[in-house]
Amino acid sequence: MTDTAQRQELPEGSWASSAARRRNMQAIRSRDTKPEWLIRRLVHAQGLRYRVAARPLPGLRRTADMVFRPTKLAVFIDGCYWHGCPQHYVPPKTNPGYWSDKVARNVARDRDTDRQLEEAGWTVLRFWEHESSNACALKIAATVSRLRK
Repeated sequence: MTDTAQRQELPEGSWASSAARRRNMQAIRSRDTKPEWLIRRLVHAQGLRYRVAARPLPGLRRTADMVFRPTKLAVFIDGCYWHGCPQHYVPPKTNPGYWSDKVARNVARDRDTDRQLEEAGWTVLRFWEHESSNACALKIAATVSRLRK
């Protein structure tokens, strides 16, 4: 199938520049990424238990990567591209208007999520995917321990 034929399959006004790009973007994981998996494994090995990809607040349609309900701790492991890491985010060359706006909306949503959780009495920890898994796990364990007291 030619690129032109693939583009014709897309609905009018589609965000993807081609059908192949659309398939590629849809295949990107939203949970259970390697950084999440590594941190969860290390935290679990320390004897801590948590919920995975859970909503900390029932009325908030947003999920945290790890939720410690008894201590009201929500942990997010943010991808550098999707959440606009100041160190690693590189604006895309293809369809830059759409993707830069998308990342800006993600960042704004992250700040709003933090604010809503903190107003409800939750502690929020955010880590970048490039951070050391060991350091993240240690900070999570220390925070859980501090909140239990």
